[in-house]
Amino acid sequence: MNREFYDNEREIDLTEQKSLYRREKKVSWVRVGLFLATVASFAIGYDYYREGYWGAAILFLIFLRLVSYHDEIKSRQKFLTSRLNVLNSYIVRARGTWRKRSQDGSCYLKNDRPQDVDLYIFGAGSIFQYICAARTKRGRDRLAESLSPIPPKSFSEVQLRQRGVAELLQRPRLSLDLEAYARLMPDNHDTTELINAVEVPLPHSNKIYYLRFLPLPIFLLQCFLTYREILDPILLPVVPFLSLIFAFAMLRRTSELLKPLKMFSKELKLYQAIFDRLESTDFSSRSLRKIRDDLTDEVSAAQYLKMLSLLVKVANARKNPVAYVLGNGLFLLDFFCAAAFLRWRSTAANHLRKWLDAWSEVEVLMSFASIGQTRSVYCFPKLLDGDKPRIKAKNLSSLLIADKKAVENNADLRASTTIITGANMSGKTTWIRTLASAVLLAYAGAPVCAESFSVSKMAIFTSIRVNDDISQGMSTFYAELLRIKSMIEYSQKNLPMLICIDEIFKGTNENDRLLGAREAIKRLTNERSITLVTTHDFELCEMTSNNDVPIYNAHFQEYYEDNKIKFDFKLREGRCTTTNAKYLLKMTGILIDEE
Repeated sequence: MNREFYDNEREIDLTEQKSLYRREKKVSWVRVGLFLATVASFAIGYDYYREGYWGAAILFLIFLRLVSYHDEIKSRQKFLTSRLNVLNSYIVRARGTWRKRSQDGSCYLKNDRPQDVDLYIFGAGSIFQYICAARTKRGRDRLAESLSPIPPKSFSEVQLRQRGVAELLQRPRLSLDLEAYARLMPDNHDTTELINAVEVPLPHSNKIYYLRFLPLPIFLLQCFLTYREILDPILLPVVPFLSLIFAFAMLRRTSELLKPLKMFSKELKLYQAIFDRLESTDFSSRSLRKIRDDLTDEVSAAQYLKMLSLLVKVANARKNPVAYVLGNGLFLLDFFCAAAFLRWRSTAANHLRKWLDAWSEVEVLMSFASIGQTRSVYCFPKLLDGDKPRIKAKNLSSLLIADKKAVENNADLRASTTIITGANMSGKTTWIRTLASAVLLAYAGAPVCAESFSVSKMAIFTSIRVNDDISQGMSTFYAELLRIKSMIEYSQKNLPMLICIDEIFKGTNENDRLLGAREAIKRLTNERSITLVTTHDFELCEMTSNNDVPIYNAHFQEYYEDNKIKFDFKLREGRCTTTNAKYLLKMTGILIDEE
């Protein structure tokens, strides 16, 4: 993490925030003074000199501009607060104190996909919780979909996404600003209803809205004829009254037509600012250029949202009774709004889904970029073609462990089985999780925490956090049997696999465990699988395969200082020769030495 950059940005924002606060206070007092001066000038015009009216008018115009300027200051203050929150979220992730982040993706956990829990993909303390920069439901759904243990059919799209993430990392201020705008939206903002409403076919009977052009000309003609004493003045209110009655009769229909505007009104300016920023940026990566092209193809998303923003303001003004009566009496304002929205829909309906999908992809890219923004060591994986399983990593560490505490390890794996032994808490489970989750992130297009990382296409299978299920009458041992059965069945398809099994068959007795483990390992040792098995059963270290695919041993070890157990979490070749269970039992007071 470039901590100096983010600290500088934070100081700049805090300084501007303080300056805006002082300016906002001054503007508030000037507004009050201008308002009082306007009232006083109007009173002078009413009581003494007509010139006072002119002064009141000028002061009132200045007052309105000042109100607008005050609103701009408040908007900027909100944006800076949001930007500071984004900066703080980067800093807490770099420190390792990110587990209080609100969105952990628990809703995306799937009962039929154990990798979600085994690799901490979703849920408390998960990869999703760490990286998620998506504010919209659409963006979060897209991010969750990309975090899959099933490899993509082609690496071409993944490589395009990698280049997009890399460009965002080169433009840190752009990422900061976009995420800051997004954070101002309601949490888990869902645009599905809006898209569906806009994509509904337009009504055919729209000609009635042409009547909006009639009331004002007729009323002006009435005024002219009345002035020439051709019409009785008593008839002047007739046309406005009839227009108002007609507008009221059509109120339900126009309100239903304008209903989608309510779904979008709060987020409109934010999307407009986001799209304007994306459209005005000259991107070099193909993925980000495609996103910009989607926003500017045929029509400009930012420009059309600006038009819609003006329409929303006018439509909201109708809620004021005075504005409703005057607007519909003289202009048939409801009809103007309905016709304008229909025109907007006729053009934008074919683009809105594409615009919002483009933004959801940007949210995914920003989420993946957060890895590079918060880690000191990261790289973009090299994706290897071919059907032979391969993983090569240099100084790979876990994303979920803080930089200062994370321990790096290397890997150079081909089709084989590695039996990993080691004392309790030495790092066996963490390592296989780290390796498998790095593969998963690589398939998504994200950077991983390593100096270099290469991986081929493999389906990821895990058996790590296996629990019993009382409701189904299923023991832990039987649940693990079903998982390993699914691995064996998939291996018969002769497709590449990465298999991670933690403490194989720990839920049963030693004899059955060893018997089942030996048979399962033999079945999962083949030329299409990289299999990692952790165990405390040293007898498994003597295994050899029935084919040409090798079985290796690796281990983690502990050491003691000042009568305290310690670990370096470094993976070493060969089998472990020590255990620490007895020491831990003594340390916790469960086992007491007999004198």
